[in-house]
Amino acid sequence: MSNENVAYQADSLLVQAAKVKQASKAMALASTAQKNEALLQSADLLVGNSELILAANASDVENAKESGTSATVIDRLLLNSSRIMSMAKGLRDVALLGDPVGEVSEGWVRPNGLQIEKVRVPLGVVGIIYENRPNVTSDAAALCIKSGNSAFLRGSSAAINSNLRIAELLSSGLEKAGLPRDAVTLVTDTARESAVEFMRLRGYIDCLIPRGGPSLISAIVENATVPYVIDGDGNCHIYVDQSADLGQAVEIIKNAKVQRPSVCNAVETVLVHENIAAALLPRLRDSMPSVEFRVDVRSHTFMPEAKIAAESDYQVEFLDLILAIKIVNSLDEAIDHIGKYGSGHSEAILTNDYQAAKRFIAEVDAAAVLVNASTRFVDGGEVGYGAEIGISTQKLHARGPMGLKELTTQKFVIQGTGQVRV
Repeated sequence: MSNENVAYQADSLLVQAAKVKQASKAMALASTAQKNEALLQSADLLVGNSELILAANASDVENAKESGTSATVIDRLLLNSSRIMSMAKGLRDVALLGDPVGEVSEGWVRPNGLQIEKVRVPLGVVGIIYENRPNVTSDAAALCIKSGNSAFLRGSSAAINSNLRIAELLSSGLEKAGLPRDAVTLVTDTARESAVEFMRLRGYIDCLIPRGGPSLISAIVENATVPYVIDGDGNCHIYVDQSADLGQAVEIIKNAKVQRPSVCNAVETVLVHENIAAALLPRLRDSMPSVEFRVDVRSHTFMPEAKIAAESDYQVEFLDLILAIKIVNSLDEAIDHIGKYGSGHSEAILTNDYQAAKRFIAEVDAAAVLVNASTRFVDGGEVGYGAEIGISTQKLHARGPMGLKELTTQKFVIQGTGQVRV
């Protein structure tokens, strides 16, 4: 099937990049009211044109099915009325958030009378390269618009019709608010070569954020010549301590695995203290009949129908209804396991032992640690950002869900009355 729903733009990548860069200058000067108006107009356009978006998405989904794409990937690609409403809500939620641009984060006066402030300013052009998630188009654009940046979007070929339609509506929302259409621009060339070229747009892209699997992250590390923030994979763990409430544990684990298994904050491995394994594991099995369990030898005693796990099962992000299980002797062993296999995304402990929770928080090195809560809460909307542009698993310059402030940098503003350095 051809990509017939939305007409492609004829501009080359470099021409697009130049227009996005120029638009970023106007965005840096846009008022909060203008940016909010653009977001609200865009939300209305998404809802009002939902049938057009769904038609474009249906073409993408059909193409994916014809090419043998897995059900998990198709779930990431699929849009429906509810998901479009969620996208619109994300735009409106971001409009309600405080504007970080112009915020004075620090200020002081030197002995010589110089007044010094650190003021938040936009990054400029934020490049986002992502796979099979058309909702990312609106989520990323929303945060870029509110933080005074241009959004330069490079989605996958699998979602090109959906992305083009959504991006066109977002551009129209900007125009209705008196802001440049090019402040949201989607790359129309989805060839692999153009992805590498996109990663090397030094002088045009100020910060690159990839959202995708290990192959995309590897390509960024190997090829990018622009600054980037890694949105890494999510090999997330839940450790069930011996003091945990077992009924609560079952519900939390079920939510973390089953509610949406194809996302990066879904749990992939559950570590169970040996003292509660006999009581907990059969209940876990019975609560999730759709899940394939891969278990260690000790767990197999309590889940004899499950597959014996290979070591590789503790290393991967399944993004599917598959859950690895391992019995551990202690909190120390759980922390060691997470340190060895975790990806630095989100790690949780279920416990009623304050000291165990305190140790877990202090000793587990991850972008987010949770106590008695599902890993699914590590999400921009759930932590109050309205939407997120990604979840950083690195330590510079952002870590965890990236919202508005993570899309700004700081400028020193130094005001004097004629001082000279001696």
